[in-house]
Amino acid sequence: MPESTGTGQAPDAAYRPSPREIPVGSDVLAVGPPPTPTLAPPYSARQAQPHGADLDAVHTWMNLPHVAPFYDQAWSREHWAEELASQRAGTFSRPFVVSSHGVDLAYVELYRAARDVIAWHYDAEPHDIGFHIAIGDPGETGRGVGKEILDAFAAAVFAADPRCRRILMEPDADNAAARRAARKAGLGFLAEVDLPHKRAALFVRTRE
Repeated sequence: MPESTGTGQAPDAAYRPSPREIPVGSDVLAVGPPPTPTLAPPYSARQAQPHGADLDAVHTWMNLPHVAPFYDQAWSREHWAEELASQRAGTFSRPFVVSSHGVDLAYVELYRAARDVIAWHYDAEPHDIGFHIAIGDPGETGRGVGKEILDAFAAAVFAADPRCRRILMEPDADNAAARRAARKAGLGFLAEVDLPHKRAALFVRTRE
């Protein structure tokens, strides 16, 4: 099977492969990017723009004390602008700003798990979706919002990609809040695994 680390599309100056991407076959690349899901109210999600209010929000949230230690992405505004532009230009992942009742409160990334380092630790399928979440508003933490957002994305992703059977989370193993949210949202714990950048707790939710 031929291998590639490319995106399956014409080169884009804004695209830079993620350090998490691994060599995969053309059949996996052919699946394309994660879907853009339509969430059930009161939640909504839009692809994060690499400028303006979206960039301001993501940059601010990732530098907050309750987010930065677990994500290690307390980058400059310029770095985040490049990161969001790169994700939108490629087919590996998609960045989203999540709102509730019209108020922005969280950042979510969806990624093709079979193209990610996490695929080394479970029996990955091409349509699997990985899920990262950061709740930006500290006042919304510990109130079940993470579980609700996970539920909303799971339902919407399964609806948008009928061939997707599994959604995965791999929070930092020490992130107790994320682990609780994963369990409450129906994700089963598989194992703690060592990724190149962290020790992670691997959770999975399978389509019913």
